[in-house]
Amino acid sequence: MAIDSWSVRHFHERYVEDHGGRRSYTWVKNRLQGAGLVKRGRRRGRHRLRRPRKPLEGLMVHQDGSTHEWVPGRVWDLIVTSDDATGRVYSGLCVAEEGTWSSFRGVRETVEAKGLFASLYTDRGSHYWHTPKAGEKVDRSRPTQFGRAMGELGIEMIPSYSPQARGRCERLFRTLQGRLPNELAREGIADMGEANEYLGAYWPRFNAAFGVEAAGEGTAFVPLSDVRLDDILCLREARTVGNDNCVSYRGKRLQIAPQPHRYPLRAGEGPGTRVRGREHVGVPRQAPAGPLRPAGMSAGDLERGGRDGVTRDTAPAPARYARLCGAVFKPDMLRATKPDNFICSLHQLSSSLRSPGRNRILRILGMCGKIAYPPRIVYRA
Repeated sequence: MAIDSWSVRHFHERYVEDHGGRRSYTWVKNRLQGAGLVKRGRRRGRHRLRRPRKPLEGLMVHQDGSTHEWVPGRVWDLIVTSDDATGRVYSGLCVAEEGTWSSFRGVRETVEAKGLFASLYTDRGSHYWHTPKAGEKVDRSRPTQFGRAMGELGIEMIPSYSPQARGRCERLFRTLQGRLPNELAREGIADMGEANEYLGAYWPRFNAAFGVEAAGEGTAFVPLSDVRLDDILCLREARTVGNDNCVSYRGKRLQIAPQPHRYPLRAGEGPGTRVRGREHVGVPRQAPAGPLRPAGMSAGDLERGGRDGVTRDTAPAPARYARLCGAVFKPDMLRATKPDNFICSLHQLSSSLRSPGRNRILRILGMCGKIAYPPRIVYRA
């Protein structure tokens, strides 16, 4: 008997009623599918529920990019940073390709305008997350440069595992793809710089038309206070100092000029001293006394160096050395930058730390002139 026109349910009913079969429906279905007599049905997707918006603005911020032909013949990435509670866009800019710097800029514009927010919802792009195997969970123990910066700002990062989970961002981009190209064409804009300048005035009108009010009263944004964004929203790289007090960075040799607050960092008999450098983009260049600069260049040359210029931390020497070991120096206190932000006296902190942690604290105090400490101790990170 051909069963091409029979459903599995119908076949099982005849099997039980006409032949006295005792096998279950599932058993019969699996045998028919295994023999190739019945096609396997498409697996049903999980029933998804619409996630309600957060009650307060600043509890969750979305950041995503959309690749589209925003002007005729030009395909750019539009990076948008928006609020989950209100749907309002805090930052939006066109770039040639989405990456760490464009994400930094979106966060910077949001934080400077509104304050620090609680969490950031993103996709699993390589500049956001490290994913050991494609399609699997992200590795939170190996933060990217962007993840490190968000951790220092106290912003929780939340990864998205499907486009459906980013439904609000997807709907936002569908709206923008239908409206923004017409707006840019109406203004006669074909250049990326002009487009970004126009977007600065476009977002208030867009938010007025499509933004909603948050369900709760108040805000979850926290004032920025004295946080130095330039020290956080940057690339940090560690390098080894050579015998000539130079380090290599992006194919360049950078000379460490003599500095009065410490002894030379050149390599001794063992491995070379490790130093950390920062790369900044889109912020004013500073060339204080004793910067890292390409060998043979003056401070003025560095100031005109553009994005390849690398500047050192310009904080006073005591604060700079304290920051190297993960602490902030104060005259009578040492405040460890731990998650619980505890504060204890210098004596309590130095006594509670094991070597080399305690020795690092003592070195810092010696360099600051607070205690007597044997000189010519080279700090090794």
